Amino acid sequence: MVHELAAGDYLVFQLESGYGLLRVLGVDDGPTDTVWHLAAYENLFMDVESADAAVADPACLVLTKPHVALTERAFGSTQVARLANQPLNHEEKEQIRNWDQDPERMVYDRSIRLLLGLR
Repeated sequence: MVHELAAGDYLVFQLESGYGLLRVLGVDDGPTDTVWHLAAYENLFMDVESADAAVADPACLVLTKPHVALTERAFGSTQVARLANQPLNHEEKEQIRNWDQDPERMVYDRSIRLLLGLR
């Protein structure tokens, strides 16, 4: 996958009955695979315009997963579109630091929709 996405990007993805929202926390290019660090929000939107408006006021967003690490294959299995980029805050940066220091850190090879229990 071309790394046209970067830390701080808000991403929208389509569900059967609306849209979900993700945030890129970081991208690690490893020796064998790229790891995508994402945050996922529980907010669902009827259209992309509503998701875009919510990104403009991120205080209204509710995290369902503050951090999840996905393989390149897992990340690529869900089509996303970039809405906006805003600098990461301290808590978001801390999520990746905590993951880096965890000897049992997980990298999932499942789509974000499956991890969130969405279709």
